Amino acid sequence: MPIILRLDRMMADRKISLNELSEKVGVANVNLSKMKNGKISAIRFSTLEAICEVLDCQPGDILEYKKEN
Repeated sequence: MPIILRLDRMMADRKISLNELSEKVGVANVNLSKMKNGKISAIRFSTLEAICEVLDCQPGDILEYKKEN
């Protein structure tokens, strides 16, 4: 998949746990875990917005497009 999720990196940079992010964003821990591990195929803009607000980042800090050769 050419879209790479960098949620794990942003969480480490901000020193925030999955449980803490889950509580602040209002998304189930299991869903954030799947996102963190790149096991999702879609994300709601409202969820992305909430994550960016909590982590004080831009969507491009979490999502990266990698062109396939």
